Amino acid sequence: MPRSLEIQTNSFPIAGSFTISRGAKTSADVITCILTETGRRGWGECVPYRRYGETMESVAAQIEAARPLIEKGISGEELLSAMPPGAARNAVDCAIWDLEAKLDGKRVAERIGLAAAKPLTTAYTISLGEPETMTAQALEHSARTLLKVKVGTGDDESRIRAVREAAPDSIIILDANEGWSEETLEHHLRIAAEMNIALVEQPLPAGRDEMLAGIARPVLVCADESVHHTGDLASLRDRYDAINIKLDKTGGLTEALLMKREAKRLGFQIMLGCMVGTSLAMAPAVLLAQDADFVDLDGPLLLACDRECGLRYTASLVWPPEAGLWG
Repeated sequence: MPRSLEIQTNSFPIAGSFTISRGAKTSADVITCILTETGRRGWGECVPYRRYGETMESVAAQIEAARPLIEKGISGEELLSAMPPGAARNAVDCAIWDLEAKLDGKRVAERIGLAAAKPLTTAYTISLGEPETMTAQALEHSARTLLKVKVGTGDDESRIRAVREAAPDSIIILDANEGWSEETLEHHLRIAAEMNIALVEQPLPAGRDEMLAGIARPVLVCADESVHHTGDLASLRDRYDAINIKLDKTGGLTEALLMKREAKRLGFQIMLGCMVGTSLAMAPAVLLAQDADFVDLDGPLLLACDRECGLRYTASLVWPPEAGLWG
């Protein structure tokens, strides 16, 4: 029986809203790629990246255009040259990994060399808002080990201080989503250091981050929008201390494994991040994150409802996927 492809579009409501420096959203709109062969089914999920011009329609069309190759049985390695990095390739690549695990009975964790996947401490995201709103969010989640706090305004000092006061024992990551400027960068980094912030993500806009190479960085600085795939890494060594690997940027687990290996060789710390998606999108990333320095895979926790057989979250931990979900 030949391999068949089904493309689904799904929408999962967010609990409340999710706000970053570029705007807010109230639902996670995802594309699901389903591959079927000899009665076995593999699937993968992606979230189109509006920041890079992707839409639900464009990503679905990209997968559809690759249908002949996909249904012919293209491998994950061959996919790297057949489709560009991005959300569409991610959904297809993760579906291939899952299908192959179902066909040969060998879990993905074993195939990528993990003796035993373990639960991981994941960040929980505090959305950008007025300082008092963010204080309330931080207080509610102050028992969590790791918080990721969205910032990215011209004056974030009050937000940083308020969240730290509300969650004095949590490890805190700041994510500016390109929202700081050359004028505010050093001031905000000093405040971050004073408040014992562990990491600052993407403070300056991608393509306009040269200043990071010429200043003292009192806090680890992590590239997100500035890094997509393995080829980007070498040029960032003087600007960033860490990189955020997201499967929707790399275009799947196959490229992400290569990128992680090269990033470690170059001396970067590793963060595993996500878009706001379901447990299906997080599952392969949990396996990739087993030895990461920072893990931010809280997408399902931000949703009003998740997929059936979703990942297990307890306190600050996320557990590896069961075979009924993925891999």
